[in-house]
Amino acid sequence: MRYIPITADDKAQMLRDIGVRSTDDLFADVPAAVRLGRPLDLPPAKSELEILNELRWLTGKNANLVDNACFLGCGAYDHYIPAVVDSVVRRGEFLTAYTPYQPEISQGVLQAIFEWQTLMAELTAMDVANASMYDGASALAEATIMALDLTGRNKVVLAHTVHPQYRSVVATYLQGLGVELVQAPMAPDDAGTVCLNTLESLIDDATAAVVVQTPNFFGCLEPVRQAARLARARGALFVVGITDPYSLGLLEAPGNYGADIVALEAQPLGNPMSYGGPAVGVIATRQAFMRRLPGRLVGQTLDNRGQRAFVLTLQAREQHIRREKATSNICTNQALNALAATVAMCWLGKAGLQQAAEHSLHKAHFALAEISQLPGWAPAFKAPFFHEFAVRVPVDPQQVNRHLLGSKQIIGGYSTRADYPELGNLMVFAVTEKRTRAELDRLVAGLREVG
Repeated sequence: MRYIPITADDKAQMLRDIGVRSTDDLFADVPAAVRLGRPLDLPPAKSELEILNELRWLTGKNANLVDNACFLGCGAYDHYIPAVVDSVVRRGEFLTAYTPYQPEISQGVLQAIFEWQTLMAELTAMDVANASMYDGASALAEATIMALDLTGRNKVVLAHTVHPQYRSVVATYLQGLGVELVQAPMAPDDAGTVCLNTLESLIDDATAAVVVQTPNFFGCLEPVRQAARLARARGALFVVGITDPYSLGLLEAPGNYGADIVALEAQPLGNPMSYGGPAVGVIATRQAFMRRLPGRLVGQTLDNRGQRAFVLTLQAREQHIRREKATSNICTNQALNALAATVAMCWLGKAGLQQAAEHSLHKAHFALAEISQLPGWAPAFKAPFFHEFAVRVPVDPQQVNRHLLGSKQIIGGYSTRADYPELGNLMVFAVTEKRTRAELDRLVAGLREVG
């Protein structure tokens, strides 16, 4: 909390300097008919100490990730955030910085963005990555528009196993553009992945992009190589969405199995869950498509003294170039979140990322094996998974989560009933490297009690 102290004498002096007799005179030009006409029903003023105590009481009502073990995923994940991340992002040079309109005095911010782009390109095995996507959902939507621009076609085939909120954002972005958006259904054999036969039948010569997410919303690994071949056979671009970059510590990078554009959510790297945001998205692509990237691209060069310098190489947004030539109207800056992800990746290194991914993988598979032994609980799908899995639930998922939180201090899984009602009672649990054996045992015990 911050207070600006002002005494009655201060207020009187300010009014005299302005040239009015009272505060009411400041609103003299506002018609009386539109004024409130009565005092605001506000509680009495409180001291700073009283306000701080009240805020602490309010925050104590939150189900935070310090006092509770979190198994909630589906797009936001509770990975470990090293202490160095907070130390760096709270530095005034970064915390107060905005879009680097003047590169000559923004070298630190530009270098941080450059390092971010480099790490994202290496992580995805793509040629180039951009900066300043809002989040993974908007990045995926921008990626589809990018594919439409590149191909000149007007159809997008989107797997039904993509995160439902991501699919909703894509549909919102595409409405009014005259684009045909088709969803490819799930395989009928409980694989938990997109149906390849139906996907092939939906792709035609008008298809600009085939869009899948892996691991998908249910945590299942999609048959990405086959999907890439199907897209390429009809001249469509293959767009891959990723919601947890930790998966790339073990899984093949998209650039190695045929992805043309990758839309990634980097929240799990150094950024807390924070009620689902703020997040940070990125688009990575091949060099041939670089000039159609939305957002910005920081490049490295030499200044007139031969020193290394960083510049905004591409600025394909409406603020910088003519509207008809812009690739996007993205106009914000997620650089602080990107910096947190950059610091976290540098702290982890390749070996650390792989180790964290391995811990997540093994703990998740252990959790599923234990849950599957409970009466009425069973794996929902057959496909391999990374650190997130769906299970069939014998009771109401809301009842499960209430019991876990109330008696076990556990934030439980995600109920898919609102998004996929045809699948019945399913819950998706995410297990990261942070979860301990005691927490996993507590989860299984809580499920046993409620089931």
